[in-house]
Amino acid sequence: MATAALFETSITSLPLLHRGKVRDIYAVDENHLLIIQTDRVSAFDVILPTPIPEKGKILTKISRFWFDKLAHIIPNHLTDITPESVVSSREQDQISDRAFIVRKLKPLPVEAIVRGYISGSGWKDYQRSGTICGIALPAGLREADKIPGGAIFTPSTKAGAGSHDENISYSVCEQLLGVSLAAAVSRHAIALYTAAADYALTRSIIIADTKFEFGLDEANQLYLIDEALTPDSSRFWPAESYRPGKTPPSYDKQFIRDWLEQINWNKTPPAPPIPEEVLVQTIEKYQAACRVLTQ
Repeated sequence: MATAALFETSITSLPLLHRGKVRDIYAVDENHLLIIQTDRVSAFDVILPTPIPEKGKILTKISRFWFDKLAHIIPNHLTDITPESVVSSREQDQISDRAFIVRKLKPLPVEAIVRGYISGSGWKDYQRSGTICGIALPAGLREADKIPGGAIFTPSTKAGAGSHDENISYSVCEQLLGVSLAAAVSRHAIALYTAAADYALTRSIIIADTKFEFGLDEANQLYLIDEALTPDSSRFWPAESYRPGKTPPSYDKQFIRDWLEQINWNKTPPAPPIPEEVLVQTIEKYQAACRVLTQ
């Protein structure tokens, strides 16, 4: 493709702390981190060998949009420090438009998933048991139906690269976080989703579900961290294509997941390379989501 992709950073002016599925994290000082959104893509918790050009820049732009828009609900980890100011001049091309300097916080050991519609693993769960992550739902719901009574909080464990996230019950979430913190995470996650979903509908996008991550500072103040409401962490459906009873086309990486399901990949490393036609269409979906939501 014409645009070169950034699969992995090579910053030597700062200590590397961690390479995640998508983000490379470096230490700036004892209180701040440099987080770089690469063009890596993961599916079913496995990193694919083919990066998506410009994906990291798109995730950065969308996340910053949501961090700013939702800051009245909960503080986030962003700072005003310019990323280019903490690396050498020869390394600035690796971080331009794809990095944040954030406060160093203690990440919580759960992912806060909020579902407004029945799709993905939630639909499979409902078909088996009439529940999603132990939450009972009315009988007779269809795939992609809006969840009656409003969005639900369905936490999961946080998996490293090559491992799989696992849905957990709210009681297990309470065991991991404590009763008070679990309640705060659930309340804030649903508030964030609801505000974002209401806005997205004005741009003709349905946010079917999303994932948030939270962290604590030394005073146990809760913050929104990681990314926010991107095509990597959310299902975005065009409202005009929405028909209950089937999964609508989407503006997110579900397109890649669907392709992987079609080729019967066993969801364990190594992942197959992404064909050119799938790559091009995925890029177009990410770009469309960014354009529609942020402009």
